[in-house]
Amino acid sequence: MRQHLRRETLVNAGLAVLLLAAPAIAAMAGEPFYVTLATRMAILALAAVGLNFVLGLGGLVSFGHAAFFGIGGYAAGILATHAFNQEPFPFGLSGTNQMLVIWLAALIASGIVALLIGLVSLRTSGVYFIMITLAFAQMIYYFAISWPAYGGEDGLSIYVRNAFPGVNTLDPLSFFLICYVLLMIVLAFFATLRNSRFGAALQAARQNPVRLASVGVEPFRIRLVAFVISGMITGLAGALFADLNRFVSPSMLSWHMSGELIVLIILGGTGRLFGPVAGAILYILFEYFLGGITERWQLFLGLILLAVVLFARGGLIGLLAGKVRHD
Repeated sequence: MRQHLRRETLVNAGLAVLLLAAPAIAAMAGEPFYVTLATRMAILALAAVGLNFVLGLGGLVSFGHAAFFGIGGYAAGILATHAFNQEPFPFGLSGTNQMLVIWLAALIASGIVALLIGLVSLRTSGVYFIMITLAFAQMIYYFAISWPAYGGEDGLSIYVRNAFPGVNTLDPLSFFLICYVLLMIVLAFFATLRNSRFGAALQAARQNPVRLASVGVEPFRIRLVAFVISGMITGLAGALFADLNRFVSPSMLSWHMSGELIVLIILGGTGRLFGPVAGAILYILFEYFLGGITERWQLFLGLILLAVVLFARGGLIGLLAGKVRHD
């Protein structure tokens, strides 16, 4: 067991160094495209870490996390648009291009929506939970399409890169470092929470909710708190994704995005600390290299995903570190 833990720690450290070193080398070589590619990996990994809270630790298969991803993106897009156009919100509120304020808005907005969705959906389980989270996400998706004030079906452009104190966010490497640091902070938070009493209760709620309730811990409350935390982290990733692309569209809210996040976790390893990171790296590399060969690259991704499910259920992390899990 300890050998597997040490091996997984080494694998995690290797992934962290690889994700940091690759864009730094690309920047020195004058290849900003690869820096942007690594930034996308970090942001999608961050979104998948959010989903990993409820899927990996709580065993809750949410097919609606795109809702929080998109809400974070729209929070960034709407605030930046009002700041650029100097158009106030109702009640005299103004927009902003400051990332710290935008991140806070994304966290609050996605957290409130996650709370409302969780209050209803967590009263169900199994396939009913999957379908109700999907239904809520699709409701928000169609609302965004029918919202002409902020682009509707055409989406919303962000004309300038938002600002961070003391950092030139227009520099691709600087923006990557912001995303990377946030990813590492959230991973540390995930590890701390997983090893805490709350993490133990959440995993107990997945394994035997009746026994957990019998010792005086309400599984619904534990799951609800985890669901809200999960939604907030995914919303933060959505705000970064909008800033990266300088564009927000309803596609960020679609069920395809929810499925993509689940695929990332399965590829990397469900419940593994760096599973989302490994999954995001694999997914983006498949998309880039296989997409350059054929437009039907998802077919090959599907075959790889099938092989992982059948022969490497611990994902890439499990394949490299061993089958034993400590969560």
